[in-house]
Amino acid sequence: MKILLAQINTIVGALEHNTRIIIETIRKARTQNIDLVVFPELTITGYPPKDLVEKKWFVEKNVHQLEAITPETEGIGAIVGYLAPNPTAEGKGTFNSAALLCDKSISSVHHKSLLPTYDVFDEARYFDPAPSVTPALFRGKRLGISICEDIWNDQLHWGRRLYKRDPVLELTEQRVDLMINISASPFTLGKRQIKHDMFSQIARRHQVPLVHTNLVGGNDSLIFDGWSNVFNRRGEIVAQGRDFQEDLLLYDTDQTTGEHHPTTAGGMERLYQALCLGLRDYVRKCGFKRVVIGLSGGIDSSLVALLAVEALGRENVVGTFMPSRFTSEQSTKDAAELASRLGIEYCVIPIEPIFTSYLESLSEHFRDKPFDVTEENIQARIRGNILMALSNKFGYLVLSTGNKSELAMGYCTLYGDMVGGLAVISDVPKTTVYELTTYVNRDREIIPASVLTKPPSAELRKNQKDEDSLPPYPVLDPIIKAYVEDRKGVEDIVAMGFERSFIENIIKCIDSNEYKRQQAPPGLKVTSKAFGYGWRMPIAKGI
Repeated sequence: MKILLAQINTIVGALEHNTRIIIETIRKARTQNIDLVVFPELTITGYPPKDLVEKKWFVEKNVHQLEAITPETEGIGAIVGYLAPNPTAEGKGTFNSAALLCDKSISSVHHKSLLPTYDVFDEARYFDPAPSVTPALFRGKRLGISICEDIWNDQLHWGRRLYKRDPVLELTEQRVDLMINISASPFTLGKRQIKHDMFSQIARRHQVPLVHTNLVGGNDSLIFDGWSNVFNRRGEIVAQGRDFQEDLLLYDTDQTTGEHHPTTAGGMERLYQALCLGLRDYVRKCGFKRVVIGLSGGIDSSLVALLAVEALGRENVVGTFMPSRFTSEQSTKDAAELASRLGIEYCVIPIEPIFTSYLESLSEHFRDKPFDVTEENIQARIRGNILMALSNKFGYLVLSTGNKSELAMGYCTLYGDMVGGLAVISDVPKTTVYELTTYVNRDREIIPASVLTKPPSAELRKNQKDEDSLPPYPVLDPIIKAYVEDRKGVEDIVAMGFERSFIENIIKCIDSNEYKRQQAPPGLKVTSKAFGYGWRMPIAKGI
């Protein structure tokens, strides 16, 4: 049997668009004598559909789309993810399901059993769990069809399981010839190896080949990296799809082998490709064409500009430099040099006259008050207003340039440098920003070397440096990771070799700036715990 893993990029809610891609793929597969096409999770609706699931008309329309796909399966099979209504009188009323279509009919339907409710997932809010699982029959084979999380509960791999059930074990106990998992598993750094080890162990444990088709593309904050694959019963990869782009991957069950397509090589390359994909799809799927970035001559805005050029093309990126009395000559040179190297449209809008006007207007009210963070924030907010004015006038999407370290510590200005439609590197710590910039400069210097070597500064007062307000980033970032991503408490972090009072102050700063983060633009998630809707902390709290 020839199986085609159809790693496609869907758009949430674009039912007709997604259906058209499904039908085109099935038709193409038929010309190649494919027996079965396997699509990702919730293929028709896109993932995650969130509260669209609660709209009855949306669920009904997605069923109609499935019915439109069914006649296209003459002489071929297809496994398609969709929303299946729950006909019983109890529960939420909807399943996250996979339909096996073949010979112009719906052969069987299989519901997702395990509904994740951690981090960015909230599936129990919308779906009912499968009451049971049974194999599907296709071309004389017994297929064990599971959906994403269903395969993430292997007791031998995890030790402590999240769920009482193991749908994969339930299916293999019913004797299946092939395990098929359709997935929408988001990318995070380090997850690739986890998936490899888990899938390999499952295939070996149950002595059954595992076919895994994963979604690719960006949807809001989530990035799906594809990397669809097939593991044989020895746990070896025998077919592997590309990552961070659409792909069609062929696997032959008779030959027990398939195609091997090239993939990214390491962490920084994957992070770079993930950010480009997430940025490209956010802009495209939200209906924008061009973006504007406030260039400061610093490393963060330089990296965001480079990512934007890679994702969207230089003709669709506008860099805006907004100097003040505190802007250094080096930053002025660096911003202009970067724009020239990237070949982007570049404009200079000085903010000094506007800043002076602010100071004059407030002079009576601020009499005898020293220059402090107030005046610093005024400069940031002037720049934010200019960027939003350009956005309104020309239809640009503003990309904010703050990193995870700044966002964690509140080292950012509401309605200033936090304005924007997408926070591209808000889940990238400052130290990783430097690593990523070194990676992109590996073959030739794109971002000026001086950007990497000069001390980071917001340049909102004379001789300002980030370390005037923050610990050195190599010290700070491991603490942020321990507290935010690893969920460690004070005692555990102190045991890492830090002073208690030092750690308590950092944690207090992270906690007290939640009000800022909840007003920030959405960011691209690339770590195991990003600020955003996967980080659900109260603003007003007594700890």
